[in-house]
Amino acid sequence: MLGPLLLLQVLASCLWLGHSEVVNSFESCPQFFYAGLPPNDALNPKNPAWICQRFRNSYHYATLYDRDRRIPVYSAYKYQPGDAKKPPEWWMVEPQLIDRNSLPDMERDWILVEQHIFTLDQIKDSQAIPADYKGLKGLDRGHLSPSGHQFSRESKMASFTLTNIVPQDSSLNNGKWNTYESKTMPKMTKDCKTTYVITGAVPGNTYVSDERVNRPSHIWSAACCLDDEEPKNAWGAIAENDRNEVEVLSLGELEKRLTELYGGMVTLFNNACPRQ
Repeated sequence: MLGPLLLLQVLASCLWLGHSEVVNSFESCPQFFYAGLPPNDALNPKNPAWICQRFRNSYHYATLYDRDRRIPVYSAYKYQPGDAKKPPEWWMVEPQLIDRNSLPDMERDWILVEQHIFTLDQIKDSQAIPADYKGLKGLDRGHLSPSGHQFSRESKMASFTLTNIVPQDSSLNNGKWNTYESKTMPKMTKDCKTTYVITGAVPGNTYVSDERVNRPSHIWSAACCLDDEEPKNAWGAIAENDRNEVEVLSLGELEKRLTELYGGMVTLFNNACPRQ
C-alpha cells in the first residue's frame, strides 16, 4: 500500500503530465506512429524535447526537437491531404519549451511577448524564432510535416511552427523535394488506406542566424502504407541539403543510409513495415 507522501508524489506527477505537451515521450500522441512506436533512440540528440504538436485544443502531429541545434530531428504524421485552403503563414513557437507548465498550444512569439507571458530573450533561449529565418540567402523555411499533407485548416495552420522547420536549400525546397511531396507521394499512396510518415533532418556542421540554428546536411522522409490494418508497402526518400536532387529508395535502404549518417543502428518503423 502506498504511503501518504508517496501517494501525493504520484498524484502530483500525474497532474503535471496531464498539463504538459512537451514531455519525455510521445505518450500523449502515439496515434501518429504506426503501432504507436516511434523511431528508436539512434536519432535522439543530446538535449531532446518530445512535442505533441497541439493547436486549438487538438493534436496534429508529433515532433522530436533538438533544443541545442534549434531544429526538429523529425516530425511524424498521418498523410491526409485535404482541400482546405492554405492558411496564412502565422509562424508560431512552442511555449512549453520555455516552461513545461505554460500554455499547451503553440502560439506566435509576439503574442507571448505582448501578453507578458514571456520575454523575447526567454523564447530565443529555448528555440528558433521567426527572426532567425529572415534574410537567409539560398535557404527556405522547410517544413518536415508539410501543410499540403494535412487535411483540415487547423492542421495546416499547425504546420507553421518553427519546431517543425529547418533551413532548407531553396532550390531543393521549391524543386525536387516539392515534387516528391506533391507528385510522388500521391502516386505511391494511391491504394493505401492509412499512410504513416516520418520526415527528418540530419544535423549538419554549419549554422545560420549568428550560429543559432543548425543547417541540416540531409533531408529525409519515410512512409509505411497500410491496406486495412496491415502494412503492404513502405519506402523512403533522401536529399543532400545543398543540391536539387532527391533519391527515392526502399525503407531498408533509407534506414541503412541513416545508420551511416547518424552513427547508430536506425529503425524508423515497426518491423511489420516492409524493408525491401
